Amino acid sequence: MGDRKDLLIIGGGLVGMTLALAAARKGFSSHVVDQADPAELTAEGFDGRASAISTASWNLFCNIGIGEVLEPFACPIASIAVTDQMKRGTIDFTPAPHEGSLGRMFANRQLRLALFEAARCEPLITWHAPADIAERYRGETGVSATLSDGTVLEAALMVGAEGRRSPSREDAGLNLARWDYRHRAIIVGLDHTKPHDNVAWEIFYPAGPFALLPMLDGPNGEHRSALVWTVAEKDAAGVLKLSDRAFVAELEKRMNGLLGEISLGSPRSSYPLSFQHTAKIIDHRLALVGDSAHGMHPIAGQGLNLGLRDVGALVEVLEEGRRLGLDPGDAQMLARYENWRALDSLMVMSATDSLTRLFGVPGRGASAIRRLGMAGVQRSGMLKRWFMDEARGVSGKLPALLQA
Repeated sequence: MGDRKDLLIIGGGLVGMTLALAAARKGFSSHVVDQADPAELTAEGFDGRASAISTASWNLFCNIGIGEVLEPFACPIASIAVTDQMKRGTIDFTPAPHEGSLGRMFANRQLRLALFEAARCEPLITWHAPADIAERYRGETGVSATLSDGTVLEAALMVGAEGRRSPSREDAGLNLARWDYRHRAIIVGLDHTKPHDNVAWEIFYPAGPFALLPMLDGPNGEHRSALVWTVAEKDAAGVLKLSDRAFVAELEKRMNGLLGEISLGSPRSSYPLSFQHTAKIIDHRLALVGDSAHGMHPIAGQGLNLGLRDVGALVEVLEEGRRLGLDPGDAQMLARYENWRALDSLMVMSATDSLTRLFGVPGRGASAIRRLGMAGVQRSGMLKRWFMDEARGVSGKLPALLQA
């Protein structure tokens, strides 16, 4: 029988491990269980998978003590350019010099390395990976998980952080609103001859968004970006089977010389795109965070940031509950977490879903209307400010851990 912790976090990915570290900084202990082998997740090389970390999320990383470690690997996002098929009418989101960047780009591997090393050094975190869970239990006084080797882990609160196919959510019978976009995101790292100037590009085509995300230069000085290219599911297999030369030719058609000559800097990978929202993100001694609670289109790069706001809110609620002498699994305290996160997550997800549908309407007329609207946004300082605040994650009621 293992020692009892405050939290049993099932899923040790970017959100789950950030939660464990954030909780530890406030004095809460955790068991973290993950199926994946940490060595495989942090293997050498850039595989194209990257994340945009908003200003608020960066504050969280700094407040839990990993900002200094991560800073050398950050590529600042100086501005975001949004365009409809590379036609006239681009929106340029550039903050004032004193406001800093709109966020930072990181290779996911670097985020994992920093989180995992911090977790190994944190005495309040006991990490079980790779490990499979044979049985979950939530009782009146606590929760437990029995691992496949027979080890029993006990805690006061179970947190589901496994991702979109969360067994913790399924076991609790929490209803899920879900639809398939019938699109697939193709991810690859690119090397290119022109510098990206720290600009993130969101190029909308009727078939789906084409996002170019600035990354730090490679070890030999090569300019690098991460590409997230959305294609229809029926076309995805064919695109993935293209030779490297043919694939690059398809990219060049869509980039119009934006980054000069390009070459592939990593293998291609892909994943299906869907929308899923769990109306209730709590149950008896259970809380959901990250993609276990809400899965969204990557169109605005906000999925991870939304999960990190979950982390900040849950830790703050737990800390307030402890001051009142409440157990971490207290029902009223968990209800406060759910109420706090409900509106924010639904608004962000609805906005990204609406953008996906709006820019997916084909035809010259639809394109002209979109570009007219984009020109209006470009001229409106108030609207641009609102969009930039959303991108930086600094709107609404922020948990203390996400504040500077």
